This record gives sequence, C-alpha cells and structure tokens, in this order.
Amino acid sequence: MFSIGALILAILALSFLIFIHELGHYFMARRVGMRVEVFSIGFGRPVVSWIWDGVKWQIGWLPFGGYVKIAGTDTDKNVDPYLVKDGFFGKGPWARIKVAFMGPLVNLVFALFAFTLIWMGGGREKNFVEYTHKIGWVDPNSELFRKGIRPGDEIAAYNGVEYEGIKDHIYQPLVSQDLTEISGFRVNYATKDKTPFNVKVKSYPHPNSLTKGIVTSGILAPASFIRYDKLPGGKENPISEGLPLAKSGIEYGDRLVWVNGHLVFSVQGLSELINDNRVLLTVQRGDQTLLARVPVVESQEFKLDDFRDELSDWQYESDLNDVKMPSLKILPYNLTNEGVVENALSLIDPEKTDEIYPETSFSYLEAPLQVRDKILAVNGEPVKYSYEILKKIQTPKALVIVKRDSEAPITPSQADADILFDEGLELKALDKIVKSLGTAKPVKSSGDYVLLNEIPLVKRKDIQLEPEKEALAKTELKERKRLAESIEDPDEREQAVMALENRQNEYVIGLPAIQDQKVVYNPGPFKQFSLVLGEIGQTLEALFTGALNPKWLSGPVGIVRVVQNQAMMSMMEVLFWLGAISLNLGVLNLLPIPMLDGGTILFSFFELLSGKKIKPKTLEKMILPFAVLLILFFIFVTYHDVARIFEGIFK
Repeated sequence: MFSIGALILAILALSFLIFIHELGHYFMARRVGMRVEVFSIGFGRPVVSWIWDGVKWQIGWLPFGGYVKIAGTDTDKNVDPYLVKDGFFGKGPWARIKVAFMGPLVNLVFALFAFTLIWMGGGREKNFVEYTHKIGWVDPNSELFRKGIRPGDEIAAYNGVEYEGIKDHIYQPLVSQDLTEISGFRVNYATKDKTPFNVKVKSYPHPNSLTKGIVTSGILAPASFIRYDKLPGGKENPISEGLPLAKSGIEYGDRLVWVNGHLVFSVQGLSELINDNRVLLTVQRGDQTLLARVPVVESQEFKLDDFRDELSDWQYESDLNDVKMPSLKILPYNLTNEGVVENALSLIDPEKTDEIYPETSFSYLEAPLQVRDKILAVNGEPVKYSYEILKKIQTPKALVIVKRDSEAPITPSQADADILFDEGLELKALDKIVKSLGTAKPVKSSGDYVLLNEIPLVKRKDIQLEPEKEALAKTELKERKRLAESIEDPDEREQAVMALENRQNEYVIGLPAIQDQKVVYNPGPFKQFSLVLGEIGQTLEALFTGALNPKWLSGPVGIVRVVQNQAMMSMMEVLFWLGAISLNLGVLNLLPIPMLDGGTILFSFFELLSGKKIKPKTLEKMILPFAVLLILFFIFVTYHDVARIFEGIFK
C-alpha cells in the first residue's frame, strides 16, 4: 500500500533526525567559539536559503543528509586551517572533540527519549508471532530435527544470547561462524512438563529462501495463533464458495489447533501436515485402539508380486478403473481383504526407503504398522474391507479441530503471551474428540473444541474462485512467473521457478487471511535502547567478518520506506523507528572512520596525546579515499533499496 502523505512524513522524519544531529554540532561549535558559516539540511543546490544570526541556513534539493560548515574546514589550499582562529582547526583538540561528539550524542539522547515515550504510552501492539519463544515449524531434514526438537518446543537463547524475537531465527545462524548453539525447552503438552535442551547445529541454506546467503539452524517459523476472524476494523473475511473450507462449519473466532493427528503451531506447519502424503488411520492393535499416520505411495514404487492381482480386484470393487495401476495410491503394506496387515511391501528402489520411512519420525504416530494390525477407519471414517481403504486414500482430506471462543480475544503483554497460548490447549477435552475418531461413537465437540466437517484438499492451481478473484489470481501468478524467469542468476532462477511450481501443486484448505493474537510489547526504555544497540553491534561484527552481505543493509531510500510503512500502522511504530534510526545514526557516526565524526574525534585525540598537528594535506589524503568509498557504498545500498521496492511492487 502506498500513501503520499506517509511518504512525505517519512522524509520529514529522516530530515528531522539529521537536523537534530547537525543542531548538536551547531550549538557546541558556537559554544566553544567557532564560527559557523552554513547550516544545511540536505545536499546539493539550495532550494531555499536565508541568513540568521550570521549563519547561512539552507535546504538542499537532496533531503537525505546534511552538514554544518564551520570556518576553516574549507579554505584556500594556501591557507593553513590551524591559523583560522575562529575556525574548526583553530581551536584546541578538546573543543573539536566536543563539537564532533555532540551530533551523535543528540541522536543517542533522542533515541532514549523516543523509547521512553513509547514505554510511558503503554508500548506497541505487535503480533504474537514476532516475539513468542515457541517454535512453529522445524525442517524435517535438519540436524535440529534429528536431535529431537519439534514444533511447540520453546527457544530461550541463540549462542548464549537471550532470544528476543523472530529476527533471531535468521540473524543468529547468519552471524554464527561455525556452529549455532540453541538452548530452550522441550514441551510435553499433555503433561505440561518442560525439559531443558542445549544443542549445537550447523547452519545451512534456508530451504524457503530464494536469496543466496540466507541460512537457518532448522527453525523455519515461530509459532502463531491460526485464528479465523474478521479483518482489522471489523471488516468481513468471507470464505469463497469454491474453497475447501467453505462447508467445514468454521466460524469467526475459531482457532485451528489440531490437524491430521498433530497439534499445529504455525501456518507453515499446517501446510506441511496436509502435504506430507500421509493418511490418518484408526488401528486396532490387540486390545488397543490407536491412531497412526501412514504414508500413501503410488503402487509403481513397490514390488507387488502376488499382491498385484488382489490389488487389481480391490481397484475394480472400489470403482477406480479410470486410475492406471502404476498411479494408484496404496499403503506400503500387504493387507488381507479385511484390512489386516500381513507384511510391509518392498520398494523397487531401496534408496527411497528414507523418503517413505524416515529415520527420524515426526512423532510416535509415524511409527510403522505392525503385523496383525487391523485398520478400522481412514480419516475418521469407518471401513470394513481393504477396497474401501483403497478408495478413501485416493483423495487427500484434512481433519481439523478448532478451539471455539465466542468472546473477543484479550491483548496480553508479550511476557504473558506464551502462557495464554498454552492455556488455549486443553488436551483432555481435545483428546475426547481425537480418541473417538473412527469409533462407533465419534465425539464432534468437547468443551471449547469442535471437530470441523471433513475438508477435501484441493491443489492451489485447481481452486475455483469467483470470476473477479479468479482473474486477480491469474494476473498475480503470471507476474510471479515473469519475475521468477527474469532473475539473472541461473541457480536462483531455477530455484524460483521450481518453488512457484511446487506452490501451485500444494494442497490447501482455502484458509483466508488469519488473525494472529495481538500482544503488547513494552520493554523499559533502557532495555529497548540496549536491544537496538546490541543489534547494531552484531550487524557491524557480521559485516566485518563477512557473515552479512552488505546488500541486505538499507540506505536512506530504504529507511524512508520503513518509516513510511510504519506511519501507515501506528504512531507508536513511527516513534520506535525514529528512535532506532536515530540510535543507528549516532553509533555509526562515532565509528573511527575519516569523514565521520568518529574519525574527527580520533584525529583530535591523536593530536591531544602526541602534541603533533596533522597536516591539512595529510588529512585530505586520508579523507579522500574514504569519501569515495562512502559515496560508492551510498550508491550500492540505494540501488538495492530501489530494487527491493520494485520487487515488492510486482510481488
């Protein structure tokens, strides 16, 4: 969404931060007796200028930046700047240090002031997903998964640094030089017990990212409340008639908590559970009735031998003659006519064993069936014969249990949000529904929990929408294809095209825009100051070590875009970003680099300690290459800022 008003506000906000920075230099320069010649907001030819108190004030046509020109900083080459008595170099090193330091100091003080206003104002309203310690999805192919970490577990720290929010899932593995150390708690939601863990894993390319260099430790998503509700402002959030979820019985306020045998902790987890080619079976094992999630595989993958004729008979009895035998989906077991397991089928290609029977299972539900197990139901629907099983597993479906809450959700503090999440999972009530699946007396509701009507899964590309929405979806898909095919890097292009194809072939239930739980995030001003300061330090360290690609940084254009986006959300967000950007300006200007205030302070300290003045020509030789580098860096980050804007427009 674009707003001219918000864009103007963003430019004015950035200009304000530059103004107070230069104002700090101005007042201290006047205080120590230096003569200020020009005070400029922006660079380039002045759009407007005026004289006040002996100083030329001006606004440049390029509003990103600014400067205070003090006498003696730009003189004739034949004039020694140290001889300009009321000039910058004409004053002693302590005076120069005070002037150089005052600009960044004003930015640091303003940042603390902004964070204090936010704290006094009650904090910012954020989404639960941004600050929860709970894990939403773990890559099943990751080392972290193999070490037993699962969705719903909680993370406490990365590399000994306390976990603060969603950015840490990307940032901490990115800056880790070798291994990423992760500590937290394994959570048993049935008993509410939490067991501490501490593991070290290698970072690897993020499977969901098309950008080279983005890595992960295995945590692909934090947890979130998957709540179907009205849109912000009370706007309707209808489910189109052509979507699978339309006839499920879902209502506003319903929170999806259980899907196909497992608690679900994130939207990605929901998608993975309905796309993992497994079916939920109710099984009789001796005197026990239990649930199992069993893979569904095309028959061409197995050595059928004598089982082929029996399978052909079942295909006929289940009226599946239009499906070719090789494409027929079956369970990886030889069954009797009554659905009793005789033995596991052998794969033609043994290398696919891990794909169908992974070495590390998601949970006990994925354990292989045993000989003499009898299948009683498929997706909660009772079956008596194997041909009925065969028919039901051809069409993927989803069983979903929701927590139905008619009351408007409260907005807890960020510190209490995880407790609220846990309180919404009453497994005793939930288990009454789950344990009744496929039995003679199924339970449709228990306490606040409701089993929705069975949801037939549909591939994204096959969804039927109203003409207007259908046209919009096709236009969006066409543009996504164009963008994917226009990527210059051949590997990234191939990955993007493949990701788009995979997305179109994904099964979906047609869940519209979900409404995550809102939380109040309100750390104290000094805590917020230290958090932002810590992020700056980590970013600088990652840049110098090469762990962070400079193209991911934002320049003035990117900063204006961030402030513009936040201005369209709330003034508290604007205030936070003003504080964060001001803190960045203050810290970065203190870096001991020529052209920056920190460089001036460094040179002045050298003169103070050694008693030797640095010759103007020497200063010029040191400053010039850094000036060129800063200009090139400015162009570099601006190019990537603009590129990201155009990518966002066409996504």
